[in-house]
Amino acid sequence: MSNALYFGDPETLAAVLPGASFTLTGAEARHAATVKRLAAGETIDVADGRGRRIVGVVTASAGQEVTLEVRTVIDEPAPACRLILVQALAKGDRDELAVEAATELGVDAVIPWQADRSIVRWRADKALKGQRKWESTVWGAAKQSRRATLPEVLPLHDSGSLAARLTGVDLALVLHEDAETGLGALVGPQAGTPPTSIAVVVGPEGGISGRELELFVSKGAHPVRLGDQVLRSSTAGPAALSVLSQLLGRW
Repeated sequence: MSNALYFGDPETLAAVLPGASFTLTGAEARHAATVKRLAAGETIDVADGRGRRIVGVVTASAGQEVTLEVRTVIDEPAPACRLILVQALAKGDRDELAVEAATELGVDAVIPWQADRSIVRWRADKALKGQRKWESTVWGAAKQSRRATLPEVLPLHDSGSLAARLTGVDLALVLHEDAETGLGALVGPQAGTPPTSIAVVVGPEGGISGRELELFVSKGAHPVRLGDQVLRSSTAGPAALSVLSQLLGRW
């Protein structure tokens, strides 16, 4: 069974070496000591959210401190291709379900998108609260899946700002039920030089508007489809990320 994972301070973890003693503090330590009741002799992982992971054996656990004897320090390399999920806001927490699953599947960044047909609206201060909620979702999913790297959650984008951002990725894929090109045709050995970044754009319940699709295509995006079935907003992104992970050799 995989070790439980906790997140620690990146600056402190940067100086940790095998054989050293490391003390986890704060909310994570309190949860480990009082809720999970970690005991001496148990082995856990502590990550910095940036790819560094230490594996250590608990030597003391009480209150707001958990002390470890560090056995291993691992710096996990960044993937050759950065995967970005652009998730339209959706009702019924379907957008959060997509973000949670995407994190477990290995996504590197998430962009909340206020699409033309999004029923849910993040206005004014709600945009910041919504971003913080997605960050909390990412954090919980990363812990559950034992990830040493926390995906970045970017600020809310409207369609105009999203179109501009898509020009900065190697390959932008817009999932659309009327597309004639399959996702696999643009990624993989047959597609030539592997991209260093891929953005997957997922629309809301009502779909991506014609205006938005035209705008994204004008910026170099490619409409693609996964198959004959029409997937929910909560399912489409994770499904596409799974296919891409296989095609890119990440799995």
